[in-house]
Parts: sequence; C-alpha cells; structure tokens
Amino acid sequence: MSDTAIIVENLAMSYEGHVIQRDLNFEVNRNEIFVIMGNSGSGKSTLMRTMTGLDEPDCGDIMYHCYSEQDFKSFWKSPEQMRHKMMEQFGVMFQNGALFSSMTLLENVSLRLTETTHYSAERIRKIASLKLALVGLKGYEKYYPSEISGGMKKRVGIARAMAMDPPILFFDEPSAGLDPLSSKQLDDLLLELRNSMGITMIVVTHELDSIFSIADNSIFLDHDQQTIIAKGDPKDMLKENSHYQVQAFLSRGKEI
Repeated sequence: MSDTAIIVENLAMSYEGHVIQRDLNFEVNRNEIFVIMGNSGSGKSTLMRTMTGLDEPDCGDIMYHCYSEQDFKSFWKSPEQMRHKMMEQFGVMFQNGALFSSMTLLENVSLRLTETTHYSAERIRKIASLKLALVGLKGYEKYYPSEISGGMKKRVGIARAMAMDPPILFFDEPSAGLDPLSSKQLDDLLLELRNSMGITMIVVTHELDSIFSIADNSIFLDHDQQTIIAKGDPKDMLKENSHYQVQAFLSRGKEI
C-alpha cells in the first residue's frame, strides 16, 4: 500500500445512457509511468477525465494518496472543496496542448501560478523560467506558440502541467501529431522527468513506440467488453497475453 499513489475501485462510466467502461479496478504506483491503452473509442480519454475530476462516474470511486496527510482519500465521495484540494496534486496536459496563442511561453506556464497563488511577479517568473528550462526550452520565454514547432508546444504543455510541482501528471495522447523523432524526444523527456523528480505519470496513448519505451505498467480497455481485459507491463502482455484484441493492438496485426 505504501508504494501506491492511486486506487481505482469498481469504476463505471457512460455517455447519454451508453456504457463506455465498467468494473474498472486497478492501482497506480508512485513514481511509475502508467499507460492507459486500447483501440479508438474504448474510453481512454473519458477515464482520464474521470480521474482528473472533469467527468463524474456512474459509480465506483478513485482513491488518491494525500501527500500532506500521508493518507488515502476518496475523490468522488468527498465534498467539492476537498476534491478541489486533491486536484491541486494533479498536473494535466491535454492532447491539443491548449496553449493561449496571445501569451508568450512564459506567460502560458505562469498562468496557473498567477491565478492560484499569492507569489510575487518575480517569483512566478523564476518558477516558470525554471519549468521551461527543465523541458529544454531555456531562452524561449518570450516566444509565442505560433513561433515554435509542434514538439516544442508539447514541451510547453508539460512545463505548464508541472508549474505547481504536482506529484501526479496526466497526459492525453502526448505524442499525437508529432514526427517519430519528436515523439522519441518527448518520450525521453518523460522518462528523464520521472527519474529525476519522482513524478507519477498517467499517460493515455495508442502510440506503440511510446508504450514500449515508457510504460512501467498499463491497462488495456476493450471497446466490445467495455472493461479492462489486460494489465501489466506491455512487453509482458505481448509475450504472454493470449487475448486477440491485445495481441492485435500490441503487434499491429503482425505475426509474432
């Protein structure tokens, strides 16, 4: 239990009366990169939105380790004020990056600090500059999103997600739209940040190279059965799991 950061219990999610996923049970350990994978439409992003408090589940709960109290707290059974307090432990990078085009990179990273803290402008500037440096963008503080590449925008999104030093980071398809080299560089960055800062990461992705490069643990959501059909290290799944959907996904239909 001491190594566990998140416990998901009997979670069920639906949309307009249609079941998306049900009976979801899994744990995420501290300081690991946990991948949520599955075919298109299986509910990967919906699960992430539920875990980050954006969508409420039909039933079940998520337990988060509260670092300030050294205890586990129910997320969806807690009062709204407590949920907001728990959400301060999260940093989230959405698929499209969601950068503000009218703001510099420094201003984008500074935004949450400006809105939620009483730090001085100089302290906020130093923190935002440090986060940009951590993702390899030192010297780009005054650039605008339109002036940088897609891979660099992803890095800015990571820097912004880390602005408040959260112990848990969520990523929704971080490599989407990137060329293979930029995707590998982003994977290397996630590994470096996990190793150097001890951050727990939950990554939604369908990119095989990324899955095999970064995942310590994972779950596979099946669209047809509407639940988890495989858990564990993806490399082990490829060798040992006999489920057709899992094998087809991890091998892209090639003979193994």
